[in-house]
Amino acid sequence: MIRTCIIGYGRNGSTMHANPVEKYASDFELAAVCDIDPEARAKAEARFRCPVYEDYHKMLAEVKPEFTIIVTRSYQHAQMAIDSLMAGSDVLVTKPWATEARDAERMIAAQQVTGKKLLPWLPARWGSDLRQLRAIVERGDIGRVFEIRRSTTTFGLRCDWQTEHKYGGGYLLNWGPHLVDQPLQLVKSPVTRVYGNLRQIINPGDGEDNLRVICHTEDGVTVVSEFLIAAGPYPAWVIQGDRGTIIVQGDTIHVYKAHLPEKVGEAEYRSNTAITEYEEKITGQIYGDEFEIYPHIARALRDEEPYFVPLEEALRLSRLLDAARLSSRLGQEVCL
Repeated sequence: MIRTCIIGYGRNGSTMHANPVEKYASDFELAAVCDIDPEARAKAEARFRCPVYEDYHKMLAEVKPEFTIIVTRSYQHAQMAIDSLMAGSDVLVTKPWATEARDAERMIAAQQVTGKKLLPWLPARWGSDLRQLRAIVERGDIGRVFEIRRSTTTFGLRCDWQTEHKYGGGYLLNWGPHLVDQPLQLVKSPVTRVYGNLRQIINPGDGEDNLRVICHTEDGVTVVSEFLIAAGPYPAWVIQGDRGTIIVQGDTIHVYKAHLPEKVGEAEYRSNTAITEYEEKITGQIYGDEFEIYPHIARALRDEEPYFVPLEEALRLSRLLDAARLSSRLGQEVCL
């Protein structure tokens, strides 16, 4: 078993990460939990009958974990990861793994010095919708993709630390790792230009709650990622190709295939394009199933297979989010 510790036993630490660690007890031994909240420590101690700590430095020194899972406020991630790596532990860092690319670079440097594993948590790459959409795109059902729009909407108010930038809050870091990274998995070439528009609409604090990030790739694909304050139904995905369109509404994927004529007659104003449609139901978790991901993590820690998020890709995403933040501040596009 992999001797495992969790730093941060809040809403996600106690569920999304503690639950699969508990389920896969043949892979993971939960050796300790750290949290600054005494109530959270009491819950972890009662559940796992393991040592609990208020100070993660003390936990690392005394428990000497083989694997540390960091699920704390965003601004704490980088330093906690570095300290855990330097203590001799492999590390998984929840999203965003760093608030800025320079902190991500510091983490990678610590990983290279220690030789331990550093695992960025991007579960939406395992999303069931993404898997199904990738299969449709790769079949060529809508031809060459030239634009992708990935959207999430809400009218919910937040009042926690995610509304304040001093803690690494704001929806660029909270939702960007999902909404920006996911559609880019359908794109083959690198992003060259980024435009960001970050706004605060209804939440308290100073963190943005409405965002739009537009990425342009080297081969001409435009990717629009947005978290919007909006009510009512809104497509989660719109993928446009030169031979059709995919629209995801709710749990249904609608695929519209366009059948263009070989040529347009000289006297015609516009061709008559035949459209055929089919649907697929989305099954599974659209932001990834932790119970599916954690067995993979165990295999990756044992060097049985590579981890599904390469460090260079996680760093590239951090640089892209930095560019979106800068673009919004300047009011102009940023070149990468």
